[in-house]
Amino acid sequence: MSRTALRVRDLQASIGGLAILKGVDLEVPFGEVHAIMGPNGSGKSTLCHVLAGKPGYEVSGAVAVDGVSIVDLDVHERARAGLFQALQYPVSIPGLDLAVLLEEAAVSLGVGPEEARERIATQARRLGMERFLGRSVNGDLSGGEKKRSEVFQLAVLEPRVMVLDEIDSGLDIDSVREVAGAVEEMRSDEVAVLMITHYSRILNYIRPDRVHIMMDGAIVDSGGPEIADELEDGGYSAVRSRLGIAAPKAPSKTATVSDFFTDTPFDL
Repeated sequence: MSRTALRVRDLQASIGGLAILKGVDLEVPFGEVHAIMGPNGSGKSTLCHVLAGKPGYEVSGAVAVDGVSIVDLDVHERARAGLFQALQYPVSIPGLDLAVLLEEAAVSLGVGPEEARERIATQARRLGMERFLGRSVNGDLSGGEKKRSEVFQLAVLEPRVMVLDEIDSGLDIDSVREVAGAVEEMRSDEVAVLMITHYSRILNYIRPDRVHIMMDGAIVDSGGPEIADELEDGGYSAVRSRLGIAAPKAPSKTATVSDFFTDTPFDL
């Protein structure tokens, strides 16, 4: 019987009095890839932030990695427990070389310095990242190169749970194929992958074991890859119709240009 890598029970989260996650239940066993799909504003990115411990949210419920509760832990403690989030918008860190960052991160997780350097060299050769090791983190990298760098970091740090927040966002088809291939290469019985995505195209290259549909802050349906095929054919309206879920209400006022911009790049 497969061990559960990530277990989420009745996870609720709000910010500024706005409820975003409204009771998320989820289990991802070791060795499996699970995808979460949903329309804009459904809570997918908030789920990633809350799992990783991003501050600012009021949170209740249970989250465990390999049986260890992390819901009350800080970000760095969740990393030590084995959870890693690949960011939708990887940040640049001028003046800090990628190799230095990774060696320090690996050592902080209990890896010896020599082993850390060996991991970095091995994974850099495998993923074609050698030329970036002496450059600042994400400095002057293309979108595809930044996402590949995130996957490279995953490979070096060897987490138990990989949370991929729209790792295909903003990539052309060749970059999607390359990043997906790198993730597939890391599949093993010792890691679980939770992948958030808007588009089914990446699922042509990473075939998930389970697909979950998220709407209005909760997972409303789960199944095999055929759910992604249903979305491709009929969109979320087809899922709503099948499940008897009413469409969201139209906004009560006419939208203005400012309604489409926020102070941060993070979706709800």
